[in-house]
Amino acid sequence: MSLLKRIVWALGVLVLLLCILMFSYSQYQKPQYNGTLDLPGLSDEVKVFYDDMGVPHIEASSQKDAYKVLGYVHAQDRLWQMEVLRRVAAGRLSELFGDKTIEVDRFFKSLEIEEAAEETIQNLDTTSVSFELTNAYLAGINEYIKKGKTPFEFHVLGLDKELYQIKDVYNVFGYMAFSFAMAHKTDPMLSSLKSKLGETYLRDLPIEIDTTNISILGTNISQNHENYAADITTVLKQLPMPTLVGSNSWVVGPEKTKNGKVIFENDPHIGFSQPSVWYQVHLKTPDFESYGFHLGLTPFPMLAHNREYAFGITMFENDDIDFYEETPSSSDENKYLYNEKELDYKISEKTIQVKGGDPVTFKLRKTLHGPVMNDLVDQIESDYPVAMDWVYTNHENNLLEACYQMSHSNSVLEFQRAISLIHAPGLNMMYGDAKGNIALWAAAKLMEHTNGVNPKFVLNGAEAKDDKLVAVDFSENPQSLNPSSNYVYSANNQSFALLHQDGVEVQKGYHGYYLPEDRGRRIVELLSDKMDITHQDMMDMTLDVTSSTAKEFISFFPFDTLLNSDKENVVKACKLLQNWNSDFTSKSVAATIYMKLIYVYLDETLKDEMGEKLFDQFLNTHVQKRTINHLIRNKNSIWWDKVNTTEIVETREDILNHVFNKAISDLGEQLGTSIENWKWEKVHTVEHQHPLGAVALLKPFLNIGPFGTDGANEVLNNLQYEINASGLYKVKSGPSTRRVIDFSDIENSKAIIPTGQSGNPFSRFYKNQSEKYLNGEFVPMLLNEAEIKKSENRLIFNPK
Repeated sequence: MSLLKRIVWALGVLVLLLCILMFSYSQYQKPQYNGTLDLPGLSDEVKVFYDDMGVPHIEASSQKDAYKVLGYVHAQDRLWQMEVLRRVAAGRLSELFGDKTIEVDRFFKSLEIEEAAEETIQNLDTTSVSFELTNAYLAGINEYIKKGKTPFEFHVLGLDKELYQIKDVYNVFGYMAFSFAMAHKTDPMLSSLKSKLGETYLRDLPIEIDTTNISILGTNISQNHENYAADITTVLKQLPMPTLVGSNSWVVGPEKTKNGKVIFENDPHIGFSQPSVWYQVHLKTPDFESYGFHLGLTPFPMLAHNREYAFGITMFENDDIDFYEETPSSSDENKYLYNEKELDYKISEKTIQVKGGDPVTFKLRKTLHGPVMNDLVDQIESDYPVAMDWVYTNHENNLLEACYQMSHSNSVLEFQRAISLIHAPGLNMMYGDAKGNIALWAAAKLMEHTNGVNPKFVLNGAEAKDDKLVAVDFSENPQSLNPSSNYVYSANNQSFALLHQDGVEVQKGYHGYYLPEDRGRRIVELLSDKMDITHQDMMDMTLDVTSSTAKEFISFFPFDTLLNSDKENVVKACKLLQNWNSDFTSKSVAATIYMKLIYVYLDETLKDEMGEKLFDQFLNTHVQKRTINHLIRNKNSIWWDKVNTTEIVETREDILNHVFNKAISDLGEQLGTSIENWKWEKVHTVEHQHPLGAVALLKPFLNIGPFGTDGANEVLNNLQYEINASGLYKVKSGPSTRRVIDFSDIENSKAIIPTGQSGNPFSRFYKNQSEKYLNGEFVPMLLNEAEIKKSENRLIFNPK
């Protein structure tokens, strides 16, 4: 045999051996969905039936046994997700990913979420049922760590497994509370705009939606804080786990439904990732039943239903973070001024362990307002420290007990008492039940500044008047129980409390980062006059892609002038937009044109005054979304005039004419001159990215997508993206699940998640829902015992 043949033969054998090895490893790594396992500490046998979507239906004789098995099966499918989640808030990502996450770890260590968790745990009632069931859940996770398979990601990173403790659960709560970080993007940006441009320009921006009794502009401070806003935005973009963004929910009372029973809908909007954020589990014992959606490492669901009631969440969007510019002492660098006195910084040392590198140590200063943000990120340069005051770490934390009580309530009033325990993050809790009750409560610890300052700006830390706060009683939070409209809804719009003062009913709103009226208006359009609403109607609504505000925006463009253009594509684009029904379907060309118009309009109107850095920050805030239609309505706004054309005063018509022509020119360069090819699916794409999916070799294996898709910012099918000059709209977040629960046919309630139940890439449930989700399909949430027990996938846990 020639040498060449021997080499070829040897290489062939090597390739074959590698294939056999990879196949064997993939088979070994698959989760166990059948068979029998021993689980120490169980009082009786527990059966787990996995349905066709990989949802475990756990049948146990006691809740303690059920929660222990929940911990085991949750870890089997999502241990990697749990590991990353518990490390984010604790500032331990660099132990996994090396020096590229040092700034993220520095940021979260400085928030001291873990220290707050430790303080909370010291005061927990260790005799409570919630504490007992949480420990059972953690025991189940730890049993999997001891005897289960090590996830693929642990092997890739060379990571040792660590047992879990209750502090890790609170770290997840802390990350969830922080992850809606709009204050960090908005407050410094607005303060910088005021410092740079003055009050006249800000008065033409919709800083607040309802301005009754609210100061539009903040107090006077010394510094421009655009560097802080830019650097924190950069840090937040490095997070490997999804963040809470928004959400839709509407609950329709029996008077408006065809079958005379409540129908409940909820689709929380959360950053897309792989695995998906929610893990579905159906628990059943003789005294308890819940079909719930669990965050990683949380024993009790944030979304759930049973035969008696259903609940879910949207983001309240209230303002629970304030920033204070402190005044340093002129004589001592370790002191700052407050109320005409010198106070000492509290200084602590933090250490970040870095994989493959030396530990990083830094000092953190704290004032009475909180941690000094200048110490969190190296690039922030300012003579004036800025401290962060956060409701989550400042107040008693009862989230574990609240979540337990929500999932174990026996009446609408019990549920209301449960959610009154929530202090942060602010959540709109949506509710419907089999008795015909529907409700919405804004659950949060609301704090008011007594002197009427606007906390959307960086406040003056040296003056005590800026931080005189009073807590609002839960009874004064926005809420609605069985309203005369026979439906409740939330789409991150501002909601109001109805209070009785001196015998008069008044509306009260609270500071927040509320989104524009688009989705809320569309919900009202579809529900207000409609009777005989069905389960299918509700599912169709979740997939609705019609903008309620696009037509108004388009109407301001000077079509009489534009239709006389000698540019063929300008004329074609005008006609497409005039005939467009405002639907963001995947094949729509008008949707692509509209979105390009939005960016060019904002760019041409605002960027010359703001400057590039502040403009980029502005694009990442909810103020930007509220500005689109607000500003275009105001023909006399100061923003229309270009600051660099001193001899000309541009009008709204001048700017919009230029915007239209530039947008069509840009699209031609981006997508070609044939306007028929400018389909929305070409520029609007979604990819579900695994934290290790950035590695080229692993990307096809771990990531799901990209796919062209319909939906858009601020339509009900809210597939969200950042807008920029590229004209590409990569979806960052969207419905983390779509759920519709019909109490007239509870066993046929349906849901969908973006990818799959399992976070294990070797599981058949890793991405089995992704195409269904993309196509707008739903799958049943099984409650019927006979249907569940038809499953061929049965895992039996025996007491040991």
